[in-house]
Amino acid sequence: MDRNPSPPPPSRDQAEEEAAGGDCIGSTVYSKHWLFGVLSGLIQTVNPESTKSNSDDEEQQMELDEEMENEICRVWDMSMDEDVALFLQEFKAPDIFMGVLAKSRCPRLREICVGILGNMACFQEICVSISSDKNLGQVLLHCLYDSDPPTLLETSRLLLTCLSQTEVASVWVERIREHPAIYDSICFIMSSSTNVDLLVKVGEVVDKLFDLDEKLMLEWIRNGAVQPLDQPQEESEEQPAFRIVPCVLEAAKQVRSENPEGLDVYMHILQLLTTVDDGIQAIVQCPDTGKDTWNLLFDLVCHEFCQSDDPPIILQEQKTVLASIFSVLSAIYASQAEQEYLKIEKDLPLIDSLIRVLQNTEHCQKKPEDSAESRTGETKKSDLTQDDFHLKILKDISCEFLSIIFQVLTKETVAQGLKEGQLSKQKCSCAFQNLLPFYSPVVEDFLRVLREVDETLADDLEEAFPSSKGRGEITRGT
Repeated sequence: MDRNPSPPPPSRDQAEEEAAGGDCIGSTVYSKHWLFGVLSGLIQTVNPESTKSNSDDEEQQMELDEEMENEICRVWDMSMDEDVALFLQEFKAPDIFMGVLAKSRCPRLREICVGILGNMACFQEICVSISSDKNLGQVLLHCLYDSDPPTLLETSRLLLTCLSQTEVASVWVERIREHPAIYDSICFIMSSSTNVDLLVKVGEVVDKLFDLDEKLMLEWIRNGAVQPLDQPQEESEEQPAFRIVPCVLEAAKQVRSENPEGLDVYMHILQLLTTVDDGIQAIVQCPDTGKDTWNLLFDLVCHEFCQSDDPPIILQEQKTVLASIFSVLSAIYASQAEQEYLKIEKDLPLIDSLIRVLQNTEHCQKKPEDSAESRTGETKKSDLTQDDFHLKILKDISCEFLSIIFQVLTKETVAQGLKEGQLSKQKCSCAFQNLLPFYSPVVEDFLRVLREVDETLADDLEEAFPSSKGRGEITRGT
């Protein structure tokens, strides 16, 4: 049977017949009487009065009658309407769905019930009501232990909806904190699932959780990070601990080619991890994890994003994911410069990518005086301001990372960069234009190294950028 979670639309003829009965729900054409019948049938499904043997009953519970599936899918579709959602709330439908989730073993039925609750939670009043029901909250969190991907997807959608509501977000964060097994379940999904939709939605939940609560993020970072010293080796092998960074990396690799938005989510999770010392250590402390993280992100920026043959405007689509990637690479580079995977020959491709991003950023920020954009209304101006804000973040992160790399460049690397074109006069000029005046000491040091390789180029750059000489009026970098 097709497990497409998108329910079928209601029949026009049937809807008109229901409307004729005079028992419409709110301003819709949906019938209260029909809905009562479906919900009553749903109750009967999980509380059957049957003399069948236990084995027959269990087998029946694993499958959903086709007629019941069609009807409950209609309810799923209807629940996107606020009048219907409020009526379901008034009729105590969440209690019915909670009973189904607690008793039913039918994956399709469980998926649909969570999906209906997810639609209902899109409306603030109902979201607050659902979230305040502690028993329902426990049942819904228990759905994260389910083995059925569509049910996990709908559960993740519901959680993300609730976490996005300011009034109830803290309630769900605290509940998740009280259930340590949720960490293992989410890590298992990220590390083993091949369902891209599920991985993206679970990633959005983790991203939201970490953004909302640093304490929870720290707890998850520390989970499984280090085995207790007195724990026998045999026991640690029988119960392997999930570590958050490898799980995030595995999910990122899985969604990389199929869902750019999903990759953006997982890169932002890594960026959030680097905002705390424990998160940076979780990446770099284990050489294999640090190497895997570096290699994946290095490959993304040097071989996939913002390539030399891409139009500059493509940066608008990639600005947030690139900001996250450069931020993580910068944190790794600054903390683990001695690692083997940070070989000096990788500096030049990174410099090339960073300078290209800075060049494209400048292009994207240019607004022709008589362009259509300059004559648009307030809404469009607001959108452009948001784009400019993200471009500025990307520029700032790129400059910081570039300054870190410039500080470790050797004479040999600079010579190679001049030969291969990564440190041409044009590219050095772009770098200086963005680094000065805030990173003037870095530029001064780079010029000293460059002078040993190409004195003429160093003189030309110094003449073009007088502030690189570090005179009194220049603001010093921090």
